[in-house]
Amino acid sequence: MRAHNVLSVCFSKQELMGNEENEPKLFSLTEAERARREVEPLLIEAMEVRRKVADLDEKLSAVANRILIMGGITIDYESVARLRFDHNRLVAQIKDALERIQATGCVVKDLDMGLVDFPAILKNEEVYLCWRLGEDRIRFYHRQDEGFAGRKPIDPDDTGPKQTVQ
Repeated sequence: MRAHNVLSVCFSKQELMGNEENEPKLFSLTEAERARREVEPLLIEAMEVRRKVADLDEKLSAVANRILIMGGITIDYESVARLRFDHNRLVAQIKDALERIQATGCVVKDLDMGLVDFPAILKNEEVYLCWRLGEDRIRFYHRQDEGFAGRKPIDPDDTGPKQTVQ
């Protein structure tokens, strides 16, 4: 199993994207900032654990290759069982952190980049307020059919008291 596929192994697309039957929470810019501060430590935790899982994936893959080439006679089954146990425990930690983030209404778009979107209404259009780990605040948005590459700066006129981001 390749390390970058851990999310697809752990979660179905519906689990990652949320249940489409439920209306997504719409954030104001102020609410999104509050949620960003809340989810940032969870995102950091998930990213750090994700790196550990990638290391374990490589070790488990090496064991699988050794078994394929040499058979199972030379394998230390106890150490492999510990690797598998650690792997499963860490994957559960990632899933827990992502579920806690998604419970706020945020959408984790890319765990490797630390990219989180916050559904919002801007100029009467459903958009995502877009934040990436390391940015000091939410300063960008993109339409829902665009991704990170389509990010645009939030127009200051849209965040003022007369026409707020809803």
